Amino acid sequence: MQKSINLLDVKNILIVRKHNHLGDMLCSLPLFAALKKKYPFSHITLVVSPVHFGTNLKEINPFADEIIEYDKSSFRNTFKFYKKVRKRKYQLGIVPSTVKISRTSHIVNYLSGAKNRVGVKRVDNKSNPFHFLLNVKAGFDWDTNKVYQSDRNLDIARLIGCDLNELERNSIKIHLSEENRIFAQEFLKKYPSNKNEKLIAVHPGAGKTANRWHEDNFIELIRMINEKYSPRFLITSGKSDENIIAHVRQELDKKNIKYLLYNEASITKFAALLHEADLLITNDTGPMHIAEFVGTGTLSLFGPTKGYEWAPRGEKHKHIQSESGNINDITVSRVFNELSGMLENTSNI
Repeated sequence: MQKSINLLDVKNILIVRKHNHLGDMLCSLPLFAALKKKYPFSHITLVVSPVHFGTNLKEINPFADEIIEYDKSSFRNTFKFYKKVRKRKYQLGIVPSTVKISRTSHIVNYLSGAKNRVGVKRVDNKSNPFHFLLNVKAGFDWDTNKVYQSDRNLDIARLIGCDLNELERNSIKIHLSEENRIFAQEFLKKYPSNKNEKLIAVHPGAGKTANRWHEDNFIELIRMINEKYSPRFLITSGKSDENIIAHVRQELDKKNIKYLLYNEASITKFAALLHEADLLITNDTGPMHIAEFVGTGTLSLFGPTKGYEWAPRGEKHKHIQSESGNINDITVSRVFNELSGMLENTSNI
C-alpha cells in the first residue's frame, strides 16, 4: 500500500542494495531518479557491497549523492560503518530486493534508524522473512507477470508515491564526458575505414559460466558477418575473460579478420566506445546495459536467466532466449538471421 510522506520531512534517503553487479545498478537508476524527482533537495546515500568496477559508481549513478561500501572485514570497520550511517538521520530507508532478498540489507536498513523503512513483503510465492523490519511494504508478483527489472525498482518507489513517466525514464542515460568522447574517437582511429562501414561491438565473455555462449560460436558468427557485411569489429573484454579473448583473437587472426580490442577497466571509456558502435552482440552481462544507457542497439543472448527481466527494451534491442535454459542450444544461424534483420532495418540501429 502506498504511503503518503510529507515532502518537507524527507531530507535524507538511504538505499541498501547489496546485490550490485553492473546490470543491477543500471536497472535501479529509475528508482533513484523517481526519488530525486519527488524529493529534489534530498541527500541520497547508497550502501553497496565492495565493488571493483574500475570507476566511480557516481559516474554511473548521478542521482546518488553518497556511496558507502559495507565493510564487514573486521569489527572495527563494521562499527565505523554503522556509526557513519547512523550519523545522518534518515527519513526513508529502502531495500529494493528486486534481485534477491538479503538479510544483511534489511539489518543495515533497520539499524540505520530510518523512520520509514520500505521494501517487499513477498515476491510471488516467496515470503520475505525479514519484512517485520519494514513498515512500508507490499507483495509483488514480478515473476508471474514477467516484470522487467527496471519496473521492479519503480514498483518499490511507487510504495512511497514516487514514479516516472515514459519520457522521464527514456531520458536516463550514462553521462559521457568530453574527455571520454575524445578517447573513443581517437581509439577508433586505429581502425582506418570507410565511414559507411558499420561498427559492430562483440562481447564474448560473461562473469557467470552459464551465461556464456561458447567463444567458437562468436568466432563463427563474426566470420559470417564479415563475409556478408564487411563491418568494423570492436571486441570487448571484462577482467574475467582473458582466456576467452585469447582464443577469439587467435582464431580471428588466422582468418585475417580485422578488429580492435578494448580490455581496459574504465566503464566510462567503455560506454563512450559503445556509444560509437552501431550494434552490440553480447551475452547476458553488464555491457548490454551500458549499451542501452548510451543509446546503442543490442542483440543479447540468454540461457538460464530470463530475457523478459533483463534484456534491454525498445525497437533498437532484440534478445534470443534459449528454450532449454542452456545458452549453447542457441545456434549460430539463429543469431545471424536475427542480426541480419537488425542490420538491414537500419532505422532500428
